[in-house]
Amino acid sequence: MPDLVPRRFRLLVFDWDGTLADSTALIVDAIRVACRDAGVRVPTADEARHVIGLGLADVLTRIAPGIADDQRARLIDGYRSHYMARDGTLALYAGTTELLAELEAAGYWLAVATGKSRAGLERALAAAGLAGRFHATRCADEGRPKPHPDMLLHLMRTTGVPAGDVLMIGDTTHDLDLAANAGVAALGIAHGAHDRAALLSRAPLAVLDSTQGLRDWLVAHG
Repeated sequence: MPDLVPRRFRLLVFDWDGTLADSTALIVDAIRVACRDAGVRVPTADEARHVIGLGLADVLTRIAPGIADDQRARLIDGYRSHYMARDGTLALYAGTTELLAELEAAGYWLAVATGKSRAGLERALAAAGLAGRFHATRCADEGRPKPHPDMLLHLMRTTGVPAGDVLMIGDTTHDLDLAANAGVAALGIAHGAHDRAALLSRAPLAVLDSTQGLRDWLVAHG
């Protein structure tokens, strides 16, 4: 198998849900059940998939605009309760752990930019055995959420890596818009929340179908 050697990029920034973790179905289900229990219109599965990766305020604005404060509180509590009841069952996509280890050993710097809360990401990293794998991480409750460039700008400041050496990797248009807004290159991964056509509409460097496809692309172009 060809070796990974950093050439064009130095810092690889990954989204979490739908990119590294196979969590899309659980998030969609949690959103829809929480809406039902809060007495607000239940979004379609496609509508719920579209908001994955956004900050919580933006999610609520898009799926339940104009709701009362008590409904908002029930919706947030219901989502968290339903998600956390099953998040221990989540797995990373096949080959993810091995790829991250190989990337770090090859000399890449690794980071995460996620719509999760800090507490949620730390819990996920620990469950996946990836605590300490990333050089830097940034969560939606620590600044401006996607697609505002804050997350990537923070990661670049933290690591000292300039925009031209950064590659954002994500499964949603929100990730690709984040990259464009921060002036960095991006790859789409089509095994998560948004489909290939939606990702291609943002003109990333490529849209890949799997973790292995990502590795192959990095061997050839990274």
